[in-house]
Amino acid sequence: MEMNRRMKLGAEGGSMDWSGGPSLFPLHRCKTIHLVRHAQGIHNVEGEKNYKAYMNPAYFDAHLTPLGWNQVDYLRNHVRASRLINRIDLVVTSPLLRTLQTAVGVFGGDGYTDKTDVLPLMLANAGNSSHAAISSLNSPPVIAVELCREHLIDSDEDTWWKANVRETKEEVADRGLKFLNWLWTRKEKEIAIVTHSGFLLHTLEAFGSDCHALVKKEITKRFANCELRSMVIVDRSMIGSEASTTNYTGKTPSGPDLPSDVVDENSNK
Repeated sequence: MEMNRRMKLGAEGGSMDWSGGPSLFPLHRCKTIHLVRHAQGIHNVEGEKNYKAYMNPAYFDAHLTPLGWNQVDYLRNHVRASRLINRIDLVVTSPLLRTLQTAVGVFGGDGYTDKTDVLPLMLANAGNSSHAAISSLNSPPVIAVELCREHLIDSDEDTWWKANVRETKEEVADRGLKFLNWLWTRKEKEIAIVTHSGFLLHTLEAFGSDCHALVKKEITKRFANCELRSMVIVDRSMIGSEASTTNYTGKTPSGPDLPSDVVDENSNK
């Protein structure tokens, strides 16, 4: 009833109020993204004891804990049971070890053996993991992208890095928006992104202001370790402008082309 009332107001010449109702957008100007926070790393364990441990350079590139690898196994089982793995065109991960291990562990191929010709995505015991090698067989492409990493990396080549200083929340959010804009340069339509809690939180806080308060809360809620949430992003500014692969103009065979409401209007004259 409320939706009908808003549509009636629009038809009578007033401004149409779409707040709180469904909206439409062309499918080819949308992407589905599956956001994943990395599994538990050794820095999370130490950070629970003392938050200052997160600033310890020894933990900047932390590897997963045994519990973290168990979390990876559970999420891996979920993306296969739900058949999500069959839909993902690309996996984008932060270049840090904990996200790389999570991305490969969750979305990598089936068991690797030395007898196959397929190269492994991860070697056995890589990154202090005590984990078997992970195959690239039947795995979507995996790429590491600097824009979606955690607050800072201790590296001379890291242009975002500042000694002993973390980026501000605003700087992280700005980098997150640059990352989303970069996604529009990709042809893939369904993308898994494995990244970090802070990056997700500060980036997603920039969204949802035009939604119901509960939707905004759902978008910006903090991620647990190895949590996955699926969302759709929309290209309103035509950054990734391209033609639809599913639209059909209906040219052949041709027939009467006037819409039915125009025909009815002409018949009443």
